[in-house]
Amino acid sequence: MQNITLIPGETTYIFLNQLASNLKLDRKILQKEYDKQSRHIEGEFVPNTYKMPIGITEATLINILLSKSRYQMKKLSKKIFGAYNEKKWFHFVTIASVIQKESASIKEMPLVSSVIYNRLKKNMKLQMDGTLNYGKYSHIKVTPNRIKKDRTGYNTYRVKGLPSDAVCNVSFSAIRAAIFPKKTNYLYFMKSKNGTHDFTRNYSTHLSNIKRATKRNK
Repeated sequence: MQNITLIPGETTYIFLNQLASNLKLDRKILQKEYDKQSRHIEGEFVPNTYKMPIGITEATLINILLSKSRYQMKKLSKKIFGAYNEKKWFHFVTIASVIQKESASIKEMPLVSSVIYNRLKKNMKLQMDGTLNYGKYSHIKVTPNRIKKDRTGYNTYRVKGLPSDAVCNVSFSAIRAAIFPKKTNYLYFMKSKNGTHDFTRNYSTHLSNIKRATKRNK
């Protein structure tokens, strides 16, 4: 048996790369099996550590991971809502994926969630870098040039509303934050010098936070 670990916020593209490398499997077949067995482009796996037998086939591996993940998702959904509705659940997974990519800690997640909901309510674009860390871009720094050139539905600087699909696989902490956002009037947040985020409702204050962060990084 071998342990395989999916960390919260990792994309399926990168995870499949890791599975192929660690378990000596065919990356193309893994992708083919995921595409065949999954119902969503992203967000189907629950981050966790799983024990898998060495010598497992690509099809069986994907089947086991999806089955275990769906069981965990349904269990949590029934605990929160009393039932499991896949469409409703994956709407929250999409929101949770943005929260996962943007939050500096679990504690911040309900605050980031509140910014997402407040922006959606005001018909504002989310304009969040984390939505561009999808797929193979999971660990690639988002630059102004990337924002300008990316024409996908993940680019929340270009499109209004949520990204077209979940951005990554999410923790249950992020799911809970998506379902239960903090009640705030925040519309902006910026990373502070201690690694957490400063949240504000005012654009002028947000600009000051950006200026301070920019000065710090020069």
